[in-house]
Amino acid sequence: MEEETLKLPLPDAFVDFLDANGLDPSIYSQTDSTPRYIRLKPGCESALEEIEADMECKLEKVDWLPGFYSIPPTVHIANSRSYREGKIYGIDAASGAAVSALNISAGDRVLDLCAAPGAKLCLILDLLGELGSVTGVDVARHRLAACRTMLQKYELGDHCRLFVADGTTFSLTPIRDHPDSKSCDSALGEKVERFKEWTSRRTWKERKKAARDRENAAMNPGEPELIFYGRRAGVVGLSKDELYHTVCDSEILSCGYDKVLVDAECTHDGSIKHIQKFEHWGWKTLQRRVLDAERTDNLTVLQLKLLSNGFRLLKAGGFLVYSTCSLTIAQNEDVVEQFLKENASAELLEIEAAKSWPCRSGWIPKTLRFDPVTSQTSGLFVAKFKKLEN
Repeated sequence: MEEETLKLPLPDAFVDFLDANGLDPSIYSQTDSTPRYIRLKPGCESALEEIEADMECKLEKVDWLPGFYSIPPTVHIANSRSYREGKIYGIDAASGAAVSALNISAGDRVLDLCAAPGAKLCLILDLLGELGSVTGVDVARHRLAACRTMLQKYELGDHCRLFVADGTTFSLTPIRDHPDSKSCDSALGEKVERFKEWTSRRTWKERKKAARDRENAAMNPGEPELIFYGRRAGVVGLSKDELYHTVCDSEILSCGYDKVLVDAECTHDGSIKHIQKFEHWGWKTLQRRVLDAERTDNLTVLQLKLLSNGFRLLKAGGFLVYSTCSLTIAQNEDVVEQFLKENASAELLEIEAAKSWPCRSGWIPKTLRFDPVTSQTSGLFVAKFKKLEN
């Protein structure tokens, strides 16, 4: 390692950590040469020159990923009018590749099991078009609320519903058959309350009810909290019992999700910008958040649970993509290896589109790794699975 090429004074413990995972510390010196990436909202392609003038930079088309453009790393899109008007959003090209690996098509029922902060959720909805639905889940309410804000800003929420829930235990399947919303009475003749069209402008009575619902959710943490649904997400007209209806695992094989994305919580060591923050936070914080063995062990347990539950909710013949922005073996290949041992119906697939992607193979064949040196992107691990028919 040539010290003069590194901008970060990486501590010895972190360098040892990278070496143990076969990683070159020089990837963290690529800040000035790794571009930022944006995606144009579909329909805004004709405004490309206007967006370039607004951002005062050239948008370079990413040839291997449709709809994506690279911009200089010094450009901050939040300062642009194009961003404020919802014409562009920031998303790393590696993250875009993980979504692309799902091969989303019109009519798919998609589950984003770790949806926050929301860029991949927006991309999924972009690709879905006018048919199908997306269910976004995240355990952190404030982070999922940020997703909701993104959906409203980019006008992408029509086919989406968002649940605050633990992704390791979430059990709701996609809504496939819309009930007769005109039927408002139960079999016993009782009045049944049904979901009306969602709006951010609610009456005082509705706000009080929402506050009570949040209190009840806090006392019953196992029940998902619905914080947003689009008018074409299948929720309007449902009763609460219908919305929260669960099915057994054997039924999921036929009525589960077509596609599932599990972009799991991780140590974020694959992100140059994240590691850079420790210069300001202090390297002791790096020790606690990235290098601490107990934290890493807890994360790998969580990652395996998220992957396993996402796969459980997948219908037979469906596809799941597992990704993390960590470059460690423990959070990626080791998790995949353990998952395959525990799930005989899971098949690890070759990602066909990756033949044209600037990435390298993971330590397990068919898995992929993006990094700043190889890919000119942030670091990301990607694996794709299919649920075999019984």
